[in-house]
Amino acid sequence: MAKDHIEIDPIEALRNNASVPFNKARAMPPEVYTTDEFTRAELEHIFRREWYCVGRADSLCAPGDYATCELAGQPIVVLRDARGDLRAYSNVCLHRMSTMLQGTGNSRTIACPYHGWTYNLDGTLRGAPAMSLNNGFCRKNYRLPAIACEEWLGWIMITLNPEAEPVSKRLSEVESLIENYRMADYTQSFYEEHVWNTNWKVLAENFMESYHLPVCHAKTVGGLSKLDEMVCPPGLESFNYHTILKDDTLRIAMAHPDNARMKGDERRTTFLLAIYPSLLITLTPGYFWYLSLHPMGPDRVHIRYGGGMSNDFKSDVDTKQNFIDLKILLDEVNVEDRGCTEKVYKGLCSTLTRPGHLSHLERPNYDFARYLMSCLENA
Repeated sequence: MAKDHIEIDPIEALRNNASVPFNKARAMPPEVYTTDEFTRAELEHIFRREWYCVGRADSLCAPGDYATCELAGQPIVVLRDARGDLRAYSNVCLHRMSTMLQGTGNSRTIACPYHGWTYNLDGTLRGAPAMSLNNGFCRKNYRLPAIACEEWLGWIMITLNPEAEPVSKRLSEVESLIENYRMADYTQSFYEEHVWNTNWKVLAENFMESYHLPVCHAKTVGGLSKLDEMVCPPGLESFNYHTILKDDTLRIAMAHPDNARMKGDERRTTFLLAIYPSLLITLTPGYFWYLSLHPMGPDRVHIRYGGGMSNDFKSDVDTKQNFIDLKILLDEVNVEDRGCTEKVYKGLCSTLTRPGHLSHLERPNYDFARYLMSCLENA
């Protein structure tokens, strides 16, 4: 249950939390997660201004392939147009303002299910039934508003902010960090959408630290990674990350034998990238999986969940079965994460909740809090 009538200003509470040095840092205060006030502020000052990930570009291959989303209250459709370019538009009809396409699919047009107005893949109005008697109507004057859309290392990124820095510039340090992984050369194998009963930041922070792996994931991946092999460097302006070393019991987490780009421990290093505000990527030399998060209120999060393989493995005869096995494991891990994060949210709503000190393995969480504060400083 969200809290809205409280005495503590949640943004001021976050400011106090984020102003201390890391060696004295605590978890973010409960008000940051549980209040409608804070959710409204982050939708306005974060999600309406930052880049948001809709998914992988290879999931929209053919002209007419589309995916829909809602970003800070704005319905959006992303599609592959007739020329093969990625485009994003407002997914709201310009007549009586119904939303139009739903989910994902392929369509030669964008059709309104209310009165049948139809738009071309370039956003122009194609047809409007029974409008000939309105002398003020001119079909050429109607075009769906365009939304900024870029492809970055195989990801579809959109923003409502016309002044946003290009993704490739904003995330250039990410590109340098993982250059040898060639993230654009991974093919998506699955995609799903889910809603969990927790705050989006609880799930984001859960991804940002592997401190919980031995306990929360004791029955699945908890034994595959050692706490003393996790590296959590200070975050940067637009992202944070940490790394873990995998052993060869999970072969497809290793660099392919034909991969000559990677040397030494890099061949078994997994990057856990948190691209602000809400794209979370587990990137191994062999496979990847990701979450793209959007708040649906303080107590619910919409999740875009997908994953796939490095094209280094595409010719291996056992790749398909290996990834089927991996997907089963990832789903089990998600069940464990859902249980943990929903319990955290329930605890955050308790009247006796007090944030504790962070471990050195939770450095990314500290940097995330400081990022949030930088966005909300003038809210």
